[in-house]
Amino acid sequence: MDNKTTRRKFVQQTSLVTGGLMAAPFLSNANFFSGSAGTIKVALIGCGGRGTGAAIQALSTKQNVQLVAMADAFKDRLDGCYKSITGNLAEAGIDKSRVDVPEERKFVGFDAYEKAIPWRT
Repeated sequence: MDNKTTRRKFVQQTSLVTGGLMAAPFLSNANFFSGSAGTIKVALIGCGGRGTGAAIQALSTKQNVQLVAMADAFKDRLDGCYKSITGNLAEAGIDKSRVDVPEERKFVGFDAYEKAIPWRT
């Protein structure tokens, strides 16, 4: 039996170890929000169809999720998205307090995302 380590074997083993070390923090926090009493704050960036749908799905979960800021390049898209989100939540019987986006947290322009991101923390 030969105990020599080939280059291929060495790369495979170090890749597995490195992958395991990189995944460890994610695996330990994988169930972090399931029992949490805290609020998950979300900033919606991009108020097109996909962004609107994703926001509605996030707000419709059992988790304590709250939409706190919105950003889009165009004002009419942002306003339409806000109406769609609040309308869909009302139809589903979901508490409208999950959407806490006053006018001062609705950002418009090509740099709007930069203004919306800090509100989610």
